[in-house]
Amino acid sequence: MTALTIVLTGASGGIGSAVAKMMSAAGHRLILVGRNPQPLNDLRDMLDGSARHTTVVADLLQAADRKRLVTQCKQDCSKVDVLINNAGVSHFGLLENISDQAMADMLNTNVLAPVLIVRDLLPLLSRSSNATIINIGSTFGSIGYPGFSGYSASKFALRGFTEALRRELAEQLITVHYLAPRAVDTPMNSASVKALNAELGNAMDPPEIVAAACHALLKARDGRNRYLGWPERFFVRINALIPALVDVTLRKQLRTIQKYSRPEA
Repeated sequence: MTALTIVLTGASGGIGSAVAKMMSAAGHRLILVGRNPQPLNDLRDMLDGSARHTTVVADLLQAADRKRLVTQCKQDCSKVDVLINNAGVSHFGLLENISDQAMADMLNTNVLAPVLIVRDLLPLLSRSSNATIINIGSTFGSIGYPGFSGYSASKFALRGFTEALRRELAEQLITVHYLAPRAVDTPMNSASVKALNAELGNAMDPPEIVAAACHALLKARDGRNRYLGWPERFFVRINALIPALVDVTLRKQLRTIQKYSRPEA
């Protein structure tokens, strides 16, 4: 595969770091985006061909920071081949215990930021014959899950945005993907979430699984929604066709979810 220029948001997180390592090992050039400079610089220095990669410290909710990212991309290269919207946050808890700030964090980071950066980078993406947008979603973007109502809302919205964008860009050479992992073993998960998954028997994939799926999508020129993990892929289909069956299953888990979702003292 031809070496690509890839903008990766949330680069220093668990999934982001795995994606960066896989993409750099494949010879691609990375523009690593995040809010904290030290983790970004540490990540760049450990990547294959570290000198060819760039770090950009940016809060993508700020217009000035997005403008600076676009300017950096123009300076480094005349086009962007791939945008991977990976930055995300999650707050586990019953809705009544989720603060205004936590809800705003999820909706702004998981929905508004990717929408805005896609819009701002479209001119540079349109210059590439291999242009690809990969929005990292979640199984909870198709299955509303108790204790994750705000997070589910944000990922449902991201999935809807991806679908609309794919159709909007149908006449352009820009492929739009939605990649939905199941639970992933990263620092984003609190101790309560890990304990909940352990008691319910929910598998947690290593971030390298998501990175490999992301890398595979670079070769797919037909935009698609891809779901990772079994039986999660099956439940996504059942929830779309017969949601009442999923209601019954999740109702049986509700007491366990409530137990772990209590605010920590």
